[in-house]
Amino acid sequence: MAETAETQQADGRQAARAERRAARLAKQIGAFAKAHGGAEGQLAYLGQMGTRIVLVGEDGGWGDLVAPSYAVAESAAQRSGITLHDEFDGEFAAKVHTGPYEWTRMAGIQVGGPSNKA
Repeated sequence: MAETAETQQADGRQAARAERRAARLAKQIGAFAKAHGGAEGQLAYLGQMGTRIVLVGEDGGWGDLVAPSYAVAESAAQRSGITLHDEFDGEFAAKVHTGPYEWTRMAGIQVGGPSNKA
């Protein structure tokens, strides 16, 4: 019986930790949305690492956050009020604006591409 009480207490602490993490992520998502005139997102499962929350602002700015689990990421996105997409498809991806940094970074990964010393 003591083991059950300890397990319940540990589960309660873990749930409270997940709630706090979701609240922090929702606050960060909200700040991103405010800075970019609104935002939309997509959740991408990363395996044991957690879940990536990909954000795209109305102005084309983008970023991401990582949550410890899919449930925490989904809770954070719902709390923040952003629209979630099931996939990072062409229409959603087309909203992303990339600049010179991203292009030199991507090209620098290619053999013989420019270095990323901009």
